[in-house]
Amino acid sequence: MEQQIKYDIMEVCLLAGKILLESGAETYRVEDTMMRIAASYGISQSHSFVTPTGIIFSIETSEPTKTKLIRISDRTTDLKKVTMVNRISRKISGGDVSLDDAYELLKDVEKANLSFSFFTQIMAASISSGCFLIMFQGVWHDFLAAMLAGGIGFFALVYFHKLVPIKFFAEFLASIIIGLLSYFFVDTGAGYELDKIIIGSVMPLVPGLLITNAVRDLMAGHLLSGLSKGAEAFLTAFAIGSGIAVVLTFL
Repeated sequence: MEQQIKYDIMEVCLLAGKILLESGAETYRVEDTMMRIAASYGISQSHSFVTPTGIIFSIETSEPTKTKLIRISDRTTDLKKVTMVNRISRKISGGDVSLDDAYELLKDVEKANLSFSFFTQIMAASISSGCFLIMFQGVWHDFLAAMLAGGIGFFALVYFHKLVPIKFFAEFLASIIIGLLSYFFVDTGAGYELDKIIIGSVMPLVPGLLITNAVRDLMAGHLLSGLSKGAEAFLTAFAIGSGIAVVLTFL
C-alpha cells in the first residue's frame, strides 16, 4: 500500500472521529467507527484513543507505525451529523464509497450547518420548560411563567457564553436570571408555585445527553472519558444549583 494512501486513510478516519466527537457521540462509537473505516480500506491493525478533548489514532503496516493526534476544542449536540457519519461509515464498510469520495462526503457533513435557528431553539426551550412544569405536577396557571423564564434563561445562556467562553459562568448567570424571573412571577401573582416554575425552567440547561454518554462510556470500559464527562456534567449541575441557591438565599 502506497504511503500517500495510508495517510489519506488516516485523514478520513480522523475526520469521521472528529465530527462524531464534536457532535456529541459516545467515545466507544467514535473509536469503533474509526477502526471500522480503516479496516474497510485495508488497514487490518489500527488503534484509537479518544477523550472528550482529543483523538489519537495510529495504523500499523510493514513500515513504522503512523500516529496522529488532533485536538477537539468545541463540542455540541448534533445527532443529525452523528447519523450522517454513521450512514457514510456503513457505506464504506459495504464497499460502496471510494476513499476520495468518503473524504468529500465527510467534509460536506463537517461544513454543513444543520442546527436549528437561534429563534427556534429559544422557542423549543420555552415550550419544553412549560411542559416540564406540567410533568413535575405543576399547575397550568404557571405554564406561561415557566415558558418565559425558560426561554429567557436559555437566551441568557447563549449570550453569556459568547461574552465569556467559560461554560460554568454562563450556566451560573443564566440560572440566576431564571431564579429572579421565577421569583418575580410569583411575587406579582403571575405564578403560584416557585419551586415548580424553577424546576421546569432550568430543565433545558440540564446536561442530559452528557450524563447519558458518561454512563454509557463507563459501562463500555472507557473510564477516562466516562469520568471526565461525568465531571463536566457535575460542574454544569453545580452551576445551575448555585445560581438558584444564590437567588433563594438573598430574596
